[in-house]
Amino acid sequence: MLFLHGYLSNKESFYYQTEFFSRYFKVTAPDMPGFGASAPLTQAYSVGNYCDWLESFIKSAKLDRPMVLAHSFGARVAFKYLSARPDAFEKLAVTGGAGLVKERSPRYMRRVKAYRRVKKLFPKFAEKHFGSEEYRKLSPVMKESYKLIVNEDLKACAEKIDIPVLLVYGRDDTVTPPDEEGKVFNGLIRGSRLTVTEGGHFCFCEHSDVFNRLVYEFFTEN
Repeated sequence: MLFLHGYLSNKESFYYQTEFFSRYFKVTAPDMPGFGASAPLTQAYSVGNYCDWLESFIKSAKLDRPMVLAHSFGARVAFKYLSARPDAFEKLAVTGGAGLVKERSPRYMRRVKAYRRVKKLFPKFAEKHFGSEEYRKLSPVMKESYKLIVNEDLKACAEKIDIPVLLVYGRDDTVTPPDEEGKVFNGLIRGSRLTVTEGGHFCFCEHSDVFNRLVYEFFTEN
């Protein structure tokens, strides 16, 4: 069983899952490049670059068609990886899966235009006052990587997936809302099932007993 963590997270986010699933599976939980204990990025990584890393990791770890549990950004990597390698995983469980580029609101577009104008004249001011607090804390390389990742729409990749997929979203998730992300991916991925549980974007930590049982039943059913 292979775990793929979310952005600005690491393998430790799956503490309750590795503890539970190690009773039944051989568990592998890496820190992806740029996160956790892995080396910092020296160049911006796109989702495709993370897929290349994942292919090398799977080979080096000698994982043969693992069961995969992916959170948020980890789901982006899993979706794109599977779209080019249909039989790479036996099953995929996703929680808070991301990967959709949504239509930008007029307010958002006005803020982008303002940022670009200000950046030309006062670049340091722009970097300190525009964008989310999370984004402003990133290193220059990670900022470029972040932009590559969030601006890639993975609808076409999701449509190519042809293995059993379980989608679990927290009812109160404001990062990847179930109505905006979960239902769309459920419609794109043939035969997938969508479950909405209590909790937010980290529902797998907040309600780990319920979440673990859902995923265990999915992974062990025929």
